[in-house]
Amino acid sequence: MKPCRECGHQVSEQALQCPECGAPYPAKPKWDGFGYEYKSKTTLLGWPLVHVSFKYRPNRLPVPAKGIIAIGQFAVGIFTIAQFGIGLFGLGQFMIGGYLVSQFALAYACIAQIGIVLHSGTGQIIKTLAMLLG
Repeated sequence: MKPCRECGHQVSEQALQCPECGAPYPAKPKWDGFGYEYKSKTTLLGWPLVHVSFKYRPNRLPVPAKGIIAIGQFAVGIFTIAQFGIGLFGLGQFMIGGYLVSQFALAYACIAQIGIVLHSGTGQIIKTLAMLLG
């Protein structure tokens, strides 16, 4: 038995929730959310070389992956693989960036089902920004 980190009530070390205050994983000294996150120790320009995040904070806000190589549901990086992402080079469902392969894209150039491009693109519905504005 250990004290809950929130209220001090004695709980089992395997408890998923404190019976007194409802804190998740109350026996852990620190708990910052659900899911998986990995950040490499190697950095470049202050960003981790690799950041993988499929994590949510206790308040259910997602933790976006931010790195040179960013992988996650939400991600920002040079090389990005995400459901929702921003990157110079990207692969994902909804993307904004330079060179993308995406279902929906806003890009310099892309391969997408639906895309708005500055330069060129291939896909089902691809329009240049100049065409839309002009």
